[in-house]
Amino acid sequence: MPAPVPESQKKSQAAAAKVHSAVAKAAAEKKESLTKKRRDAMKKAVKYAKQYRAEKNTLLSLRKTAEKEGNFYSAPEAKVAFVIRIRGINDVAPKPRKILQLLRLRQIHTGVFIKLNKATLNMMKRVESFIAWGYPSVKTVRELVYKRGYMNIKGNRIPITENEVVEEAVGAKTKGAVVCAEDVVNQLYTAGDHFSTVAHTLWPFKLSAPNGGLKYKNSHFVEGGDFGNRESLINAFVAKMN
Repeated sequence: MPAPVPESQKKSQAAAAKVHSAVAKAAAEKKESLTKKRRDAMKKAVKYAKQYRAEKNTLLSLRKTAEKEGNFYSAPEAKVAFVIRIRGINDVAPKPRKILQLLRLRQIHTGVFIKLNKATLNMMKRVESFIAWGYPSVKTVRELVYKRGYMNIKGNRIPITENEVVEEAVGAKTKGAVVCAEDVVNQLYTAGDHFSTVAHTLWPFKLSAPNGGLKYKNSHFVEGGDFGNRESLINAFVAKMN
């Protein structure tokens, strides 16, 4: 006849079984939640891709229609610019230095996304000789976010290695509107409702020195130099530094 199990041991075994059951249940719920979030992120990526394709096709159609009628089609003005600092700290006057700080361009070869309006254009004009900028494509935005994207979470620089990082950083601030990397790309590319929140939560992008170096920092891009507005040609420049 087996020895009777002490009452205290029975209680401890029951408590351990209860804890194990609760842990297993929580793990299963977490796994199910992550699976659902990944599925939702994939659906968003497909939806955004269709949106970008539709916008591109609309622009092409309008351009063709204008050409047939003998007119010129003027594309909508860009809403977002990607700005890169290409000069260091030497010989920087106090005002340009302050503007560069406000733009969060404190170091050479750092880049930020900026929504274009009268105020930001005036600021960029004052520091034009220190920056190269232009209008990024969705491909450029996505490559920057996925390769060099870092979120500022409680003062810590956290890489965007998974969607949970984005959700923790800006999920509550945007009331659940931005919870995955594709949401970040969409907000930055389209200048969405939560652009400012996303752009300021992102750490400034730290880029490499461009392959082949710079041509001439002291001349404007239209004169064969490096600084100033490159418009859509900024994408090739970023590719050399990413």
